[in-house]
Formats: sequence, C-alpha cells, structure tokens
Amino acid sequence: MKTKNIIGLKVLRENMNDYISQVEKGESFLIMKKSKPAFKITPVDEWGDEGHWKTLIDFTKIRKNGVPAREVLTAIKELNEEEDKKISQKVRKEKAK
Repeated sequence: MKTKNIIGLKVLRENMNDYISQVEKGESFLIMKKSKPAFKITPVDEWGDEGHWKTLIDFTKIRKNGVPAREVLTAIKELNEEEDKKISQKVRKEKAK
C-alpha cells in the first residue's frame, strides 16, 4: 500500500465522502488510530466478496446441454490440489522456524 493511503481516523471522519468516492474508484486506505493501524478500507467487487471466490465453471456460458459433471469435478479437484499445496508450504515454513 502506498504511503499516501495511510490516514488518521479523524481525517477519515472529517472527509468521509471524499474517501468513499476514492474507494469507489479503486483506492484502498489504511486507517490509523493513535499511531497504530486500526483497519483497512478496500473496494468490494460487484458481488461484495472482494475477490475471495474462484470461478470454477462460468455458468453464464453454459452450453445447450449444460456442464458435464466431470468438468465440474475436475475443476474442484484442481482447486483442492492448489489449496493442499498452499497448506503444505505453510506447514513446512512453520516447522522450519
């Protein structure tokens, strides 16, 4: 995060509308209270999930006969494998400490 995006809580309260419009344009801000980070304001995507979801199958482009179950299961398997790798790496880092 850029230094210019660190603001005090009082400044946020006094200029709330300005910061709201900046967040709507994609900016993020770290809010400080008594010289310590208190919270972060970030824009949300159209679904409100802030990008935490991963698209497995794009159901907006479903073929006439639907989506084959094998395709869905393959996508889920790949996602699980990615998550397993992340967890394994995290465990290895913890053991190395």
